[in-house]
Amino acid sequence: MHRRRRDSARALTRPLASLLIAAALLAAACGSSGPTASPSVQPPSPTPTASIGPTGSPAADASAIYAAIEEQVIAIRGLTPKAAVDPQILDDAGIRKLTAESFAKDNPKELIDANERLLKALGLLSGDVSLNDLYIDLLGSQVAGLYSPDDKKLYVVSRSGAIGAAEKSAFSHEFTHALQDQTFDLNGLKFDEIGQSDRSFGRLALVEGDATLAMSNWQLKHLTSAEIGAMIAGAGNDESTKALLAMPAILRESLLFPYLQGLTFVQGFQMSGGWPAVDALYADPPASTEQILHPDKYRAGEGPLPVSLPKDLAASLGEGWKLGLEDAFGEFQMGVWLRSNTTLGGGVANDAAAGWGGDRVAVLSGPNGAWGVVLRTAWDTDADAQAFEAAAAPLVDGLAAPASLLPGAGGRERWVVIGSDEATLGRLAGVLGLAG
Repeated sequence: MHRRRRDSARALTRPLASLLIAAALLAAACGSSGPTASPSVQPPSPTPTASIGPTGSPAADASAIYAAIEEQVIAIRGLTPKAAVDPQILDDAGIRKLTAESFAKDNPKELIDANERLLKALGLLSGDVSLNDLYIDLLGSQVAGLYSPDDKKLYVVSRSGAIGAAEKSAFSHEFTHALQDQTFDLNGLKFDEIGQSDRSFGRLALVEGDATLAMSNWQLKHLTSAEIGAMIAGAGNDESTKALLAMPAILRESLLFPYLQGLTFVQGFQMSGGWPAVDALYADPPASTEQILHPDKYRAGEGPLPVSLPKDLAASLGEGWKLGLEDAFGEFQMGVWLRSNTTLGGGVANDAAAGWGGDRVAVLSGPNGAWGVVLRTAWDTDADAQAFEAAAAPLVDGLAAPASLLPGAGGRERWVVIGSDEATLGRLAGVLGLAG
């Protein structure tokens, strides 16, 4: 058992070219198809894009350009459209307005506040930042395009006023989303189901990995080597890339995960069974980020272990306490947290996270500014639980608020309990039966 107290005073391989292109230009978003109620408040999922400057075709030629790309993507992806898609071109101000409004609509203040409390309690955000402001800045700088399964609208951003390689690539990605939606019904994947964010994040990785692979294939076939080279060369100096790199790791990595890890996941199936193998994934979509990170677990049908928290947790703490958030943290976000312990090394942190079996996390608020965070984790083996404890213990020791890392039932369970003060921490541990 590791307990922290304070004084009362205080993988699969992929072609290099495809990887480089995808990393340099991960074209845009799924709009409202992204999960919006997760421990890290998943936004409409934009992606960073590298600009090649004010070159390319004028916007007046958009209809003909996009019509040609539609036929090319259909030929690559092998899905038949069922309805026409009318892309709308937005400038920088337009996409910032659209993403800000969409984020505000899908993420009420109470949800943002609970997520901010969680990330700050775990040390993933500093105490002086606003999660809402960070997301608005992130979305405004990163979106290259957007498709909304709710209203079937497709947007492509042209910050220069021209339609160059970046804008064409973004459209190829977003049009793939339209084909997915018309064929598989993206809303049927239930991205917004309450309490199922890790599952939603895994399913989003399927959708974005599919579109990123289709986009990468389109780029290799229909962009010139000069256009590809310009995008790759410009990625490091692009303002959107600089803005992304300045973000906290939890936001930056959460933004990239569905595209990069999703690409790896989807490409493994496409390489072995062609696009029909990718199509089959929609009939049995991933159940967790663990299955995205470990495709063998998806193939074996290894889903998350059932983990629950007491239903009366808030009431048990006393009058004035309420539950602000209950959800699954998941292997992906667990890995981000463990990697924040820089003394471990990324490989050790990843190995510790890889033993994840399941979890539930809750954020509670009480009278006079009191708050608590409870994270109950289950691990595949006793050894996996011990590896997690060894990796997490220094992080728990270094948290700003009083916190404890405690064993649970059997040898495969560990709890992380954090309180606004020592009294709250003790009360939480007592209610959970962990005190002593």
